Amino acid sequence: MLAYIRFMDHLDERIGHAIAWVALAMVLVQFLVVVMRYVFAIGSIPLQESIWYMHGLMFMIGAGYTLMHGGHVRVDIVYGEASPRTKAIIDVFGTLVFLLPVAIATLWLSWDYVINSWKVFEGSTEVSGLPLIWAYKTVIWIFAVLVFFQGLSMLFKAIRYLRGQEPDYPVPPYVDGRQRPDPEAVREEV
Repeated sequence: MLAYIRFMDHLDERIGHAIAWVALAMVLVQFLVVVMRYVFAIGSIPLQESIWYMHGLMFMIGAGYTLMHGGHVRVDIVYGEASPRTKAIIDVFGTLVFLLPVAIATLWLSWDYVINSWKVFEGSTEVSGLPLIWAYKTVIWIFAVLVFFQGLSMLFKAIRYLRGQEPDYPVPPYVDGRQRPDPEAVREEV
């Protein structure tokens, strides 16, 4: 279980850092599009579509990284003030009942949608657009798989805490084989 947690956290950490560069690229391409359009009166459909692609990639592929760092929206009415043990129990329940089934459903329900796009190598509806809609739709699968496997890591961390194998909860991410300190705990010490 711990080896899996370390592997998944390390993988999602690397993916998160890589996908952060997509944000920079997106900003630079958007700046280029604005300058080309409003300064030189030149439009570029492929550049504009690439911004949509990068935006989708950031959110879909970065979802596992965000989940690992607790950045997703949750209802804090109960969770926010709960004890660490209650938080772990809520995370086990939420992961088993909601997160993992939704990830599986996303993969299953998008199967024909993505396969049909691959069959015809679906491209842009614009004549000069990017011919990559088929690849873009494949990101749905990547999203579902990464969220599912990071959800398992989160589930295993909660179980390890409930068994007394982890000292704190939420369990900070494991990166490079060791646990990264919780940023909130570090701030409180200072």
